[in-house]
Amino acid sequence: MNYLAHLHLSNHHPMLTIGNMIADFINNKQVEIYSPAVQRGIHLHRFIDTYTDQHPVVRQGTERLRPTQGKYAPVVIDILYDHLLAVNWEKYSSMSLADFAKKQYRLLEENLEILPKKLQKNLPGMIKGNWLEGYGQEAGIRYTLKRMDERTKFPSFFVEAYDTLQKFYPLFEKEFNAFYPDLIQKSLKFQSNHFLSKN
Repeated sequence: MNYLAHLHLSNHHPMLTIGNMIADFINNKQVEIYSPAVQRGIHLHRFIDTYTDQHPVVRQGTERLRPTQGKYAPVVIDILYDHLLAVNWEKYSSMSLADFAKKQYRLLEENLEILPKKLQKNLPGMIKGNWLEGYGQEAGIRYTLKRMDERTKFPSFFVEAYDTLQKFYPLFEKEFNAFYPDLIQKSLKFQSNHFLSKN
């Protein structure tokens, strides 16, 4: 899953959200420099990634992308699922996507000093471009895929991924809505079992 889903699955716990957001910007040795609450968010992020990658429904979509996206198919499915979460947002949140996005931006700005340097650098552009709401729009998702394409060191076809999504849209959406409620429940169970009872 990408930014939007990770933030949503943090269940409105501030430091859990911070940890979930920064996990891809730090290495294993850096985890211990953060507070226990932030570390729990990092662990949650990694649980979400592992569970998603191994889920049979997600793998169906990944394999559908494989002919055009090759080894990057798992990365692309994460981005496409954020798009599908955005367009199906009302199924999964009582808060509007606009209000949710504003809340996340404010939390990240208020905790700017503990964010990794790269995220600090990216945050103003993320807020200005309103990436979280943008996932629900074609222009926003194409922009995200274009940025991914520019960052890869090897030949990739990220920019073509949205066309594949459109071609198989009903199928991708059906799979997402079958998978995401399961991920919500598994994430809540992980939080309950591992750390929400701790300070």
